[in-house]
Amino acid sequence: MQATEEAIRSVVQEVLSQLNNKGGYGSASATTQTDGDWGVFRSVDQAVAAATAGQKQLLNATLADRAKALEIVRQICTSQADELGRMEMEETKIGRLDHKIEKLHLIKGIPGMEFMRTEAVSGDYGIGITEYAPFGVIGAITPVTHSLPTLACNFINMVASGNTLVVNPHPGGAKVACEGVRRFNKAIYQATGLQNLVTIVETPTLETADQIFNHRGVPLLCVTGG
Repeated sequence: MQATEEAIRSVVQEVLSQLNNKGGYGSASATTQTDGDWGVFRSVDQAVAAATAGQKQLLNATLADRAKALEIVRQICTSQADELGRMEMEETKIGRLDHKIEKLHLIKGIPGMEFMRTEAVSGDYGIGITEYAPFGVIGAITPVTHSLPTLACNFINMVASGNTLVVNPHPGGAKVACEGVRRFNKAIYQATGLQNLVTIVETPTLETADQIFNHRGVPLLCVTGG
C-alpha cells in the first residue's frame, strides 16, 4: 500500500511539473494558494497579485472550465441561499431575511458566456469582425445592502468575459462576502484547478478602496453604491 501511494505521489508531481512547464493551470505562483485563505487576503497588493495570476490561468483554461466555474457560483448561491442570506442578515442588520435569500436566487438570471459571441458582418465596404477581449483584473466595490449577491453577480459577468476581480466590500458586509469568496474559490479549484478567480480584502477600509482605485494592476473599476 505504501509503495502504491508513493507511486501515485510521484505521478502527480510529474504531471504538475509538466503543467508548470507548459503554462497550464499549475503555472500560477505557488503563493496564490498558500498566502491567502481561498482568495481572502490581508492586503490589496496580495489580492491583486493573486487575481492577476488567476486571470492568466483563466485565459489558458478551456471555455468549458470557465462555464463550469460560473455554474459552481450559481449553484452555491441558490443551494445555500438560506444559510448565506441569514448570515448576511445577521451581519448587516439591514432589510428583510426573505429579501436576502431572494437576491441570491436572482443569480440564475444573470447573463454569462452566452453574451460572449463573435460577430461578423460583410458588405460593400468589406468584412468586419467584432470579438470581445477581457480587461484583466477588475476592481469591485460592493455595498452593505446586498453584499454577497452583488459580488456573486459581478463574478458571473466579469469571469464570463475572461476577467478576474478583486473586491473591497463594504465593511458592514465584509464577513459574508469573504465567506462567499472562500466557498466559490474552493469549489472552483476542486472542480477545475483554477485559483483565485475572485479575491477580496479581509478587512476593507477607505484606504484599501483607494489603493484599489489607484493600483496599476487594476485597469477597470466597478463600484456599486449602497
